[in-house]
This record gives sequence, structure tokens and C-alpha cells, in this order.
Amino acid sequence: LKINKALTSLDLWENKIGPEGAKHIGEALKSNMVLTTLMLQWNLLGEKGAQHIGEALKINKMLTSLDLDGHALPILELKGVSPVETIELQGKGLTHLSGIVIASCISSNLVLKSLNLNYNEIGNEGAQHIGEALKINDALTTLNLMSNGIGAKGAQHIGEGLQINKALTTLNLAWNSIHNQGAQHIGKALKSNMALTTLDLGGNEIGDESAQHIGEALKKNTVLTTLSIRNNELNDAAKEALKAAVCTEVDLQL
Repeated sequence: LKINKALTSLDLWENKIGPEGAKHIGEALKSNMVLTTLMLQWNLLGEKGAQHIGEALKINKMLTSLDLDGHALPILELKGVSPVETIELQGKGLTHLSGIVIASCISSNLVLKSLNLNYNEIGNEGAQHIGEALKINDALTTLNLMSNGIGAKGAQHIGEGLQINKALTTLNLAWNSIHNQGAQHIGKALKSNMALTTLDLGGNEIGDESAQHIGEALKKNTVLTTLSIRNNELNDAAKEALKAAVCTEVDLQL
């Protein structure tokens, strides 16, 4: 691939390439100027392998389609080379591998405004890299990660991204099993984030103590206008405490 000037499509489906093989393919992609379609699904790439591919795509200018887990990603659109404001990738069965590559691509995208990844399987590893992308990206305003199994760890990474991000205004983290620990990380982010206006934390098994952390954050946050915390494990006292913590302009959905 480093030398070839004719091959435009390559299918390496289910070959147990692994992280080391992905590293070499990534190196080839950095210099290859003809390949447009690459299929690498079911190759045991792991987090490291996906990172190698993602880093290569920051340099490669020709690849338009990459399949890591059963659905081809629109690479040029994710990178902003073919500029679009909205990308819909909901319910595509994307795993952390695609999540890592998506994060690498959008980190420098100056055009994309809305990214919908709901009902996938990004997990905490994918969320980690998306959180890192949020620290850099200053264009994305809407991110939907509903039902991706990111867990408390994933929520921590997203929260760390939110502490730095100054562009994202709408974030959906509903049905991600972030539990109390994850909610506390999001609450911490809300204390310093001055951009987010709409946040959905519904269906995350959040309890009374974590609701208290969110309430404390809302006393300091002056920009959030809509917060959904439906379908959690809050008692009446916790709900009342949240109501007392927010100003009357906030649409609090319990």
C-alpha cells in the first residue's frame, strides 16, 4: 500500500490482524494516496489498533469509507473534508473501535455541528476518546450518546471533556448505566462548564446522593436551561432538593 498506485478498495475482513497489524496498515495509510475503501471488521484490532488507524486518518487524504465493526464510517464527512453539519450514525452497531476513529476524525472538524451516535455500543473506551475530542473540538454543538453502555468510566471521560469544551450545547447521555459515580463526574463538570444548555441523564440508575451533587452543581451553573433526570432512582426528597437548587427558568424533567 505504501507503493501501490492502483488499488482503491481493500477487504481484510476477519483476518485476526490485531493491534500490531493495524499499526502497519496505519503506517501505509499515511502515504497511500489511492485507497478509498477499507474493510477491517472482525480483526481483533483492540483499542490500540483503532488508535493506529485513527492517527493515520489525520494524515491520509483519500480514504472515504472505513468499516471496523459492520458499518462503513463516512470518513471525509467526519473529518470535515467533505463538509456537512449533521451526521446520523444511530443504531449501526458501532463499537468502541468506531468510537475511537470517530473521535480522532472529529477532533479537528470545524464544520460538524451535530453528531448522533445513539443506540450503538461505543462503551467506556469509545467514550474516553470522544471525551478527549471534546477538549479540542470547538464546533460541535449537539452530541447524542444515548444507550451506548458508556458506564461510570465513560461518564467520567465525557465529564472531563465538558470541563474544557466551550462549544457543546446539547448532550444526551440517557440510558448509559452511568450510576451514581458517573453522575457525580457530570455534576463536577457542570460546575465549570459554561456552554451546555440541554442535558439528558434519564434512565441511568442515579440515586439520591448523586442527585445532591448535581443539585450543588446547578447552584453554580448559570447556563443550563433543560435537564432531564427521568427514570432514575430518586425519592421525593431528592426531587424536591433538585427543584430547590435550580432557578425557575430551568426546565427540570423528573
